Order: sequence, then structure tokens, then C-alpha cells
Amino acid sequence: MRPDFCYRAQDSLPEFPAGACGVDEAGRGPLAGPVLAAAVILPIGVELKGLKDSKLLSPPQRICLATEIRAVALTWAIGEASAAEIDALNILQATLLAMQRALAGLTQAPTEVWVDGLHAPSFSRLSRAVVKGDQRVTSISAASILAKTVRDAHMIHMADLYPGYGFERHKGYASAAHRAALQRQGPCPEHRRSFAPVRALLP
Repeated sequence: MRPDFCYRAQDSLPEFPAGACGVDEAGRGPLAGPVLAAAVILPIGVELKGLKDSKLLSPPQRICLATEIRAVALTWAIGEASAAEIDALNILQATLLAMQRALAGLTQAPTEVWVDGLHAPSFSRLSRAVVKGDQRVTSISAASILAKTVRDAHMIHMADLYPGYGFERHKGYASAAHRAALQRQGPCPEHRRSFAPVRALLP
């Protein structure tokens, strides 16, 4: 969906209002596993040391910050779209669906919705899309960290259910080791059959 407002990397941002929600996703690019989204409403003025885009943090830093975020947030929620839903809808629409599910899980209605990237889910509140929002807006950074830590934990669990792929290491991304395992074992139920490297191995 088109957001009400979209801010490019060079654009200045308006003041982040009280009660607004930050939204971000994790797992758009992998060959396997769900895409997860997080929605977070933080108190205005809250400071969390080291808060930044989850991709710039080490796993222990993310886990530590995720605990702090949950402790101080006014409300937060996680939404998920499965590999099967990604195949049925396409990755963009599945991502927006995961975001809608995260927003639906909040216990407090946000005054606005600020989303990382160029797109925003359909929602009854004013929505703003912010390019590089996970590096520019505290609440989006917090959502990025929650989404990433929950998805990583999910993929570690999937490694137990589907051994041999190395999900605990690459989290489903298209690493050389993952591609080699796909060639050797073929896809498992968590693989996204609409993604070309997986589709090429289907009968």
C-alpha cells in the first residue's frame, strides 16, 4: 500500500508524535522461513543505549536490547507471514500482511504508523514510510531489533526440525553453505518455493 507520506533518505522528518508506532520487518530476503514484522510504541523521550538498525548489531547486543525494549515499551507485538503465504502472495504483500498482524496485536492503538522502507500496510491511522527508518527513528529501530531477534530464534528452532541445512547459522539466507545443502537435500517445508534458487530444484 502507498503510505500517506514517504520520506527519502535525504528528506528531513517531522517530529515523531507521542503514541506513534514504529514498524519494521526481518526476513524478506531469505530462501526459507517466514517474514516477521514488529510494531512498537515507546514512551516519548526514552533512551536505549546502542539502539540502531538491527543489522549493525551483534546477536548478543540485539538480544540484550530486545529485552530492554520489551521492558520499556508501552506496547509491542510481532506478526508473521509463513513461507507458504509468501509463495501465495509474493514477498512484498506477505511482508505487509505480517505488519498488519503486528499492528493488530498491539494493546494500544497508535496515533500514527511509521514504517521502514517505501511501503506501509493498510491501516486506519496515518502512515509514514521512511527510507532508512531503522537508522533514523528510534521506534523503528526498536521494531527492527524485535523482529530480527524473534526471527533468528525461530530459525534456530527450525534447524532442530530440519537438520542439515544450517538454519542456525545463516537463518535461511542464500549463503554458499545453504545453497550446497539445498542441492544435497532438496527443499524442506520451510523453503520458499517461489524463490528462484528453490524453484529450480523442484520436480
